Amino acid sequence: MKVGLSTSVIQHGQSGVAQYVFALVAALLRHPARPDLTLFVLEEDVPLFHFARENSRIVPVSERVRSPVKNILWHQTVLPLLARDHRLDILHVPSYRRMLWPRPCALVTTIHDLAPFHVAGKYDWKRMFYGRVVARSLAHRQDRIIAVSQNTGTDIQNFFRVPAEKVSVIHNGLDHTRFAADSTEAAKQFVTQRLGLREPFFLYVARLEHPGKNHVRLIEAFNRFKAETRSEWQLVFGGSNWHGAPAIHAAIGQSPFRSDIRCLGFVENDALPMLYRAATVFVYPSLFEGFGFPPLEAMACGCPVLCSTRGALGEVVGDAAATVNPDDVTALTTQLAALARDPGLRAKLRAAGLDRARRFDWQRTASRTLEVYTAALEAETALGSVTVVRQAVEN
Repeated sequence: MKVGLSTSVIQHGQSGVAQYVFALVAALLRHPARPDLTLFVLEEDVPLFHFARENSRIVPVSERVRSPVKNILWHQTVLPLLARDHRLDILHVPSYRRMLWPRPCALVTTIHDLAPFHVAGKYDWKRMFYGRVVARSLAHRQDRIIAVSQNTGTDIQNFFRVPAEKVSVIHNGLDHTRFAADSTEAAKQFVTQRLGLREPFFLYVARLEHPGKNHVRLIEAFNRFKAETRSEWQLVFGGSNWHGAPAIHAAIGQSPFRSDIRCLGFVENDALPMLYRAATVFVYPSLFEGFGFPPLEAMACGCPVLCSTRGALGEVVGDAAATVNPDDVTALTTQLAALARDPGLRAKLRAAGLDRARRFDWQRTASRTLEVYTAALEAETALGSVTVVRQAVEN
């Protein structure tokens, strides 16, 4: 089976979609039924796929089409031609904003979330229109759609009106060789020496996006927590600046405890597991997630988690995390204080999180993705047969 995968939405590797693409490619290439894989990769991102060079075909794509509008046009005009040139059986696009209208072969897309339907102001009006209106039409052109959670699968059916039989819910996996509960002391030394952090600290790993990731309310809750407890706890943010980041930096600048709030920027791959292991509590008060990698990664590294249950987050963390209404600053403050003062609660959540994280595995995700590829190819073949018969009857 010849499969093409568009990777141009990975944002230099600094996004959740990027982690999905890297992990899925690696798992597919390790699978016994490994497909003949062709990766379409923006030129500056090619080094990020060094792990796949020997077992896949990498087709460089000009940097001139990196910007969103040009990238969408490239997907609709150039990528279909490349799919035909490479005689692909399946073309997999892991983003609903890049779904194809032309049908050069069987089409599969992965939809990570439909946040524009849930979070007002998530993007500018043009992206909101594209996500709500244009993408709805494109979704019906796909042979199969992968949803990374049941929550997202339900949204696809409700908002895009795609038939249930075309939607497959396949949870993301977890790289257990990378995210594991290794030495806490070594991790603490690492973050102290390399990042200048001291314990105890609350950690939040997410791009600095306002309002969607809810940093501003977390900062307000942290301010109240510090004022009430006079404790030494710090609040640490790991993530790149994104839409609305100035509002987050402004809230930090206005905080009376700004000296205890740290912004690390994007956290490199080698440092991220160490940061999770060193953190005293991981906090994830996002307003909406289609899946949510960071809470699961933190659990696998042995860090107790406080989490919103919006979107698919409740589905992912189950009963292994302390939960909170992300709109309620008072409740968030209360939970921060409870976790800070109760090591027994933290230990209980740590054990529950480790058990929960074991349920997610990329090889299982890859196996189910290959099943979707087969179903899409069968659907495309059946559609082609129907078309041939219809043309014969008409003639």
